[in-house]
Amino acid sequence: MDMDLLAKLPLWLAAFLLSLTCHEAAHALVGRLGGDDTAAAQVTLDPLPHIRREPFGALVVPIASFFLQGGGWMIGWASAPYDPHWASRHPKRAAAMAAAGPASNFLLALLAAIGIRIGIAAGYFALPTDGLSLETLAVAPSGFAQGLALFLSVLFSVNLILGTFNLIPLPPLDGYAIVPLVLTDRLRDKWFGLFSGGGALMGLIIAWILFDKMMSPVFNTAIAWLYGGM
Repeated sequence: MDMDLLAKLPLWLAAFLLSLTCHEAAHALVGRLGGDDTAAAQVTLDPLPHIRREPFGALVVPIASFFLQGGGWMIGWASAPYDPHWASRHPKRAAAMAAAGPASNFLLALLAAIGIRIGIAAGYFALPTDGLSLETLAVAPSGFAQGLALFLSVLFSVNLILGTFNLIPLPPLDGYAIVPLVLTDRLRDKWFGLFSGGGALMGLIIAWILFDKMMSPVFNTAIAWLYGGM
């Protein structure tokens, strides 16, 4: 087994679990503030309740995908339950609950970017010279600095990906549930009727196709902003 992959796995998994945990905790918190206590157990930054709810998606799949891809990539999922009757009675609150997940990811990406900028400005990190990847947005030669550069790079990349993907307005993604924030009641009913039946599977397939085309320009724009002025 590749020892480099084993050495990087804890940092990758820590960044990934933090991202998933914050995403689902944000959903649960905003839902609770809006009157739905269904996901009260998920209003926590402790990853264990989220792992217990989705052990396969939150732990098994991320670790397996990391090794199958040879490192440098990790996929998975978690979830926070909600009351559909509450959501139908309070569609705007439900839309805000959906928006909270991607918002938390973009906030984490911003915090990671600030950490990278500070590290580079202080001479703790350096700009990569051998090309960019999800885990090499900043580099350091060895030791704690090297691990921190990897962690912040992965944290930025993973949250940019999670936030962007989940904003695609197709079921079962958050973006689909966010759209009603700007719709009238009549248009909202028509919107939700567009993907009735097997819409979730169809939406997910289309979303993956769209994401493959849109992620490169999104990532390049984010990197240009991250390195702006350097």
